[in-house]
Formats: sequence, C-alpha cells, structure tokens
Amino acid sequence: MREQQQQANLQPAAIPLCPSAQPGMANCQVLGVLTESDEGTRLSYLNQRLEATADVLAMAAPAKPTQVFRFAATCEENQCTHFDGHDCQLAKRIVQIMPAVVTALPPCIVRANCRWYVQEGGHACLRCPQVSTLNTDPTDVLKMVAGPQAAPQPAA
Repeated sequence: MREQQQQANLQPAAIPLCPSAQPGMANCQVLGVLTESDEGTRLSYLNQRLEATADVLAMAAPAKPTQVFRFAATCEENQCTHFDGHDCQLAKRIVQIMPAVVTALPPCIVRANCRWYVQEGGHACLRCPQVSTLNTDPTDVLKMVAGPQAAPQPAA
C-alpha cells in the first residue's frame, strides 16, 4: 500500500528516463558510482543531478565510464532493442529473474521519471543496485536478463 502511495505521488515525465543508459544519450546524467563488494557490483546513488559531461566521463580514466558510473538518460524507446513498443523488456526480465538485493527503495534522483519504476514499480528498485551496464564476463543469469538480442560486450 505504501509503495502505491509513493508511486501515486510521483508524476512520470512525458518521456521516461532509462536507468541503464550509455554516455552520449540525450539528457545523460550520472545515476551513481559502481563499487565492488563481496556481494558483487553495487551502485552507490548520487544525491543530486550530475550531467555526464566530457569532464565527468574523463574522471573514470583509465577505466571506461560504464565501468565506474551508471547513467540515466532519456529512454530511446523504439531505438532500443529492449523496448517492445510499450514496455522495457529489460526491466521486466530484471524483476522476473534477478533477486532483490535491498529491502527498501534506495534513494534515487530519477525515480519519478524512471522507465523501470514507472513500469515495474518498487520491485525494479529493489534490484536496481546490482545492475551494471557493462558486463565483460556475464554469468548465465546476466545473459538471460540481457536477453537474446543483446550484443556481446567488448572486453575491458
């Protein structure tokens, strides 16, 4: 019930944001910083908007920006292999396949406009901290989540 109240208070943008974007996409911002732990990769969310400028992306060097940061940007909808014309199939698979890794919604600056949240509700948010856009050695589970149309990621 509380999740429904929170969701009702959030008004989605006309064009939702993809929380697993690539640098260079429209309206790109840093969602958070990726860290490694015993539990795997986790996202530490930023508490204010940070545009993904060339200077910000350069802070990841010598690593690739997608190895250090996770980005949110305007959802490309029909330009994206995960979009079926109505829903993000990646968000659907994340909720169906990946386990929740937190018990409460993490603090997120894009939630009101997040395609995953608008579509899947808090169930996506409970799995979001473990999502990494760049997976150089994905497990079988991550391959299933990425979907059959996902292109292999280049080695780091």
